[in-house]
Amino acid sequence: MLYLIGLGLGDAKDITVKGLEIVKQCSRVYLEAYTSILTVGKEALEEFYGKELILADREIVEQEADTILKDAHLCDVAFLVVGDPFGATTHSDLVLRAVKLGIPYRVIHNASIMNAVGCCGLQLYNFGETVSIVFWTDTWKPESFFDKIAKNRRNGMHTLCLLDIKVKEQSLENLMRGKKIYEPPRYMTVNEAAEQLLAVVQNRRVKAEESEVSGNITEDTVCVGLARVGAADQKIAAGTLLEMTTAELGGPLHSMIITGTLHPLEIDMLKLFAVNTSIFEH
Repeated sequence: MLYLIGLGLGDAKDITVKGLEIVKQCSRVYLEAYTSILTVGKEALEEFYGKELILADREIVEQEADTILKDAHLCDVAFLVVGDPFGATTHSDLVLRAVKLGIPYRVIHNASIMNAVGCCGLQLYNFGETVSIVFWTDTWKPESFFDKIAKNRRNGMHTLCLLDIKVKEQSLENLMRGKKIYEPPRYMTVNEAAEQLLAVVQNRRVKAEESEVSGNITEDTVCVGLARVGAADQKIAAGTLLEMTTAELGGPLHSMIITGTLHPLEIDMLKLFAVNTSIFEH
């Protein structure tokens, strides 16, 4: 059988008892290593699980999935995912491949950033469509995520922004030369995401589209920055979009929320994490 097992958001101990029992019985255990990270490395997981882990990067999962599924109809194979197997990034393709090969599968769920963001006090049923904010380059600055945030705002909904992760990425030069040389990992911070959002706000103003497109997103829009959710050193900061450009949240992983219409109870909770409580007075 193929098992897709969620690891939760913190460290090695966040795996469920059920998940741990299955990992111990599996012949091969793969660790998905490109959509998220835990606060501990592969070695710490191996020590706690008592099992050797095979790192599965994007290349393996997307192009060599048959390797993961090999003999899974004869033995148990586990595929470990930080968070929940069907949280931020779906692994539906692996499931569909397994079914096509006649391999049974089972999913062991766990906490993901999609529900753990409730730790900041915003009510989960008040969230609209989740968006991803990618790293801009000198020649590529997409703004499609902004329109989705604006739509949520117009509907009074909050927006969870998942921030870009660059793992095992090649430079354009190495890619063109066919060299398997990879850039150091990069994890977008709340500061960087806020700066890109502000750039779009200013750009839309120049184009005189603010009233119809921006959804009233300004420098003073209330936002929440979150870092290492689920870990012992979890950090939350609530403030304006402008304040998010300088909020100190520490190491990865970061997420950000652009708020919609705030309930009084949500405001009281956000005050606990406020950079400056005066923004909530009115």
